[in-house]
Amino acid sequence: MTHSLAASPSVRWLRSLLLGSACLASFACGDSSGEGAPADGTPNDVPADGSNPGEAPGERHLSAIGVQLYTVRAAMQTDFEGTLRRLADMGYREVEFAGLFGHDPAQVKSLLAELNLTAVGSHVDWNRWRDDPTAAIDETLALGAEYLVFPWTPDTERLTLDQWHGWAALINEVAAASNERGLPVAYHNHDFEFTAIDGALPYDVLVAELDPALVSFELDLYWLAKAGGDASALFASQPGRFPLAHVKDLRRSDQAIVDVGAGDLDFAAIFAQSAESGMRHFIVEHDNPTDAMQTAQTSIDYLEQLTY
Repeated sequence: MTHSLAASPSVRWLRSLLLGSACLASFACGDSSGEGAPADGTPNDVPADGSNPGEAPGERHLSAIGVQLYTVRAAMQTDFEGTLRRLADMGYREVEFAGLFGHDPAQVKSLLAELNLTAVGSHVDWNRWRDDPTAAIDETLALGAEYLVFPWTPDTERLTLDQWHGWAALINEVAAASNERGLPVAYHNHDFEFTAIDGALPYDVLVAELDPALVSFELDLYWLAKAGGDASALFASQPGRFPLAHVKDLRRSDQAIVDVGAGDLDFAAIFAQSAESGMRHFIVEHDNPTDAMQTAQTSIDYLEQLTY
């Protein structure tokens, strides 16, 4: 994929992803002083860098690890409850939904409580944001998810900058209604946001036009790396705007998605910047795993032993 970046204000952070410094972290740094829990619902004894209390730099571990259930979507389709139980048994404490497979959100919330799982977010399809945002908000609140996430747009809906300006306006409008009801909103990227249209990057449009008081970003580390982005410069230019991250690894030789720890992204370097980026939720994802449950197990095993 060819990227024309020279005319973009993001050239600083899109130039230099040496895959050894990819992107990861979690959200709004929140109050960890004991005066009250952060707005994203993270317990107030969890440090702002997503680590366990009392751990020193270089010795920190993630306090909670999540998984995007799109990774195990085939298993969720055939055995919804059993799949969630297996993930909980692996040690996952957060899950992010990409559809409920016909299940009632309130019943799913009860199941998650039984399994000691938290719904950190729900990816709700773009057409529901446009056509019936109130229902999308209602469902996400009933599920008990911490974030309503805008997941992607199809090719025909992102051909022009005018379309991107329109999406930013719509997301702000839905986010205002959602935040009014106590539900934060986040935007999830792919790589197409970093391909210039008429000399401008769609991601620049989103950064400039999405209201930071209403909309945060869920940073997909694989897609940012594949697009040639520099996470460190992005964090420096937009501190605190990245509450969630998709922990998805990239193999440099063929640009493939691989199990976390099997690729070339330096997650420790990214996690170490969590206080600046604002990231607090670290969500394993693989778009097309050969063995989804094994991918989930391999990825959490790697992340549990990782220090940063």
